[in-house]
Amino acid sequence: MAGDDNLQSMIVGTVMRKIKSRTWKKQRYFRLQEDCMTIWYKECHVSSLVGNNTSSAPFSVSDVEAVREGHQSEVLLSIADEFPPDRCFTLVFRGRRGNLDLVADSADEAQSWIKGMRKLIENLENMGDSEKLDQWIGDWFKKADKNNDGRMNFQEVRVLLKMMNVEMNEHHAHRLFMMADKSQTGSLEDDEFVLFYKMLTQREDVLRVFQEYSGDGQKLSLSDLEEFLREEQLEDVDVVQQLAMELIERYEPSDTAKTLKAMSIDGFLIYLMSPVGSVFRPRQQNLYQDMNQPLCHYFISSSHNTYLMEDQLRGPSSVEGYIRALKRGCRCVEVDCWDGTNGEPIVYHGHTFTSKILFKDVVSTLGKYAFKVSEYPVILSMENHCSVEQQRVMAHHLNTILGDKLLKSTLDRKIPISFPSPEELKGKILLKGKKIGGLEDSLSGLMEPEDTLTGEVSDEDEAAEIDEDNLHSNSLRRRAKVGSQWTYMDWSPVRAVQMFTSSLYQFHFLSLPQKSKQRLSKELSDCVVYCKSVHFSSFKHSRMHSKFYEISSFTESKARKLLREAGAEFVLHNARQLTRVYPSGLRTDSSNFNPQEMWNTGTQIVALNFQTAGLEMDLNDGLFSQNGGCGYVLKPEYMRRLDKRFDPEVPQNRDGYQPLSFCIQVISAQQLPKVNIKESSVVDPFVRVEIHGVPLDQAKQETRYIDNNGFNPVWYDTLRFTIHAPELALVRFVVEDYDKASRNDFVGQYTLPFSCIQQGYRHIHLLSRDGTSIHPASLFVHLRVTKLV
Repeated sequence: MAGDDNLQSMIVGTVMRKIKSRTWKKQRYFRLQEDCMTIWYKECHVSSLVGNNTSSAPFSVSDVEAVREGHQSEVLLSIADEFPPDRCFTLVFRGRRGNLDLVADSADEAQSWIKGMRKLIENLENMGDSEKLDQWIGDWFKKADKNNDGRMNFQEVRVLLKMMNVEMNEHHAHRLFMMADKSQTGSLEDDEFVLFYKMLTQREDVLRVFQEYSGDGQKLSLSDLEEFLREEQLEDVDVVQQLAMELIERYEPSDTAKTLKAMSIDGFLIYLMSPVGSVFRPRQQNLYQDMNQPLCHYFISSSHNTYLMEDQLRGPSSVEGYIRALKRGCRCVEVDCWDGTNGEPIVYHGHTFTSKILFKDVVSTLGKYAFKVSEYPVILSMENHCSVEQQRVMAHHLNTILGDKLLKSTLDRKIPISFPSPEELKGKILLKGKKIGGLEDSLSGLMEPEDTLTGEVSDEDEAAEIDEDNLHSNSLRRRAKVGSQWTYMDWSPVRAVQMFTSSLYQFHFLSLPQKSKQRLSKELSDCVVYCKSVHFSSFKHSRMHSKFYEISSFTESKARKLLREAGAEFVLHNARQLTRVYPSGLRTDSSNFNPQEMWNTGTQIVALNFQTAGLEMDLNDGLFSQNGGCGYVLKPEYMRRLDKRFDPEVPQNRDGYQPLSFCIQVISAQQLPKVNIKESSVVDPFVRVEIHGVPLDQAKQETRYIDNNGFNPVWYDTLRFTIHAPELALVRFVVEDYDKASRNDFVGQYTLPFSCIQQGYRHIHLLSRDGTSIHPASLFVHLRVTKLV
């Protein structure tokens, strides 16, 4: 980084305006720390640069995903008449953290930060694992060096151990300190601290495996490594020799060992910590599935009310919701359209206090970001409440802004008999909505003139949905009340507030006057090709009368009812047509339902509130982490067949049924983050393994908890599961901080498809609640899958 003028300018510091809205613009002093990893800012007076020291707010460069230049956020667009684009930029954070919109005093200052930040981000992305570890060690050194003298005394070491989640008796800590203090000065310098860290992090668990396969206890010869890869990692026998050579070449740090065609303990650990040694099979992280099947044969990553950033009642609407969803690989986004002022349609959650954005801004955002992460088709699910006049404006925006990206006709302009494939639809945006007549009518030109302005414009009646969900909820409450007399007062305060809010929401919607059927404009109707929204009558009616391009949307409670009554019929229906399931209208807090039960029916479009972190989004991220993160996952073969039936309630009745035994030995964890802000607090971790799949596979088991050790806890606990439908199963590894007096605290998790697991000794690199990396936190496990007789 030396000699870079932009970074030097950032280290000196800059006064910039932090912008939150057109009326909220505050001066802040921003400065890059000497470590080139941390940015610090505080309130200041422009004249003196003297801060009031009440709002210091450092953040890591690693938290920043991208830098947008100019007026590329709604906030900066709102002040475009006040500040030119060459002085404006946006820092986009990972996960669900809000963006930081900034205005520099000059274009040159803005460029220094834009170019400097991009260089820092690029440098981080190009770091190897060992460099990241060195950076991590350096960060701990700086945190522990309280007096900033570049050395660390024993008192600072004791503080460091608490910070690193280690509870260690003082005698042992002092012994390690003295062993690392080679200069015998009573303090540790850089190299001595690295030695101390290595002693602290010595992996006895990995050494044990290493020595089991090492002929001389000092190294793994080529044949030793081949045996380990063959017997433990279950690598293909035909390629194991070549693989062993590649691993030595790639991960062995010692040139001497490389010359001997051997691997040291250091190289062995580096291999086990690498992507090749992780729990997720690397080949399946890339695009590996057949993408030439009909569209209805894939699970599709889908978002509900994509424009909302928070709750469903009062939260802000923003195009940022679309950007974030699309960058996560989402391939079906939703837009709720209403008549706006000046003839421009708006997007918001109707009849609520959510803010409003312009439909044309949503379309522009879609055009810009739809194919940055995945080139496979995007479905725009439209809930249309607009007048005919503003529908025509919508159609105009779709056509002029999206251009050739908008699919306006069948691919060959002939009447089709089945869906095209994701491969054939690459780079296309498909509109899902009501359509006048059928696809055949519009292609053959047989549509009657009077048909051009008739019919319903939206397939989602929110009031009816609320009423249906309310009846279902009341039914559940009546059943729960049997044998006990409880009231709303028995709920927790949070739950009571949620139910009260939902009740107000229901009352509001049900008190609205019933709207007569609106008319649909031909221009908007013509934009719908393969995704015509229709009302659902029954599976029998669909089987006899429905066209393949007709799609129905169900609220979660309606979908569960169909699953209970006719699970096998539901699966068969989804082998022919697309289905969309979305959250109940009672989920005013933007919570989510469990998507797994809908995937068990073969439902392709399971729409979730992407803005809400938790188990449900972990499962969604886990399922779509495979196949290159393209947003499409091919359904199991038995869910795509029309000549066979699969019932998720009885998976053992299908052809080729073969149950599997899944055995997990949870060995250890490394460098778990602190979850309690108290400096004296140390994590008491335990691991829970959850299986999500068909009802017969739903299960979870836990290890013991380890007292006061989040740094290197060791379990060697074994958990066993039986898997009946492995193609549908997801495995979720969760680490929590045990608390006997209150609810356990979340530490980290990792979710992946069962079919993507690599067997043997593997590391699981944990993610935060937001799904972002918490490097170097990990689990070390041994995994084995065997057939049950």
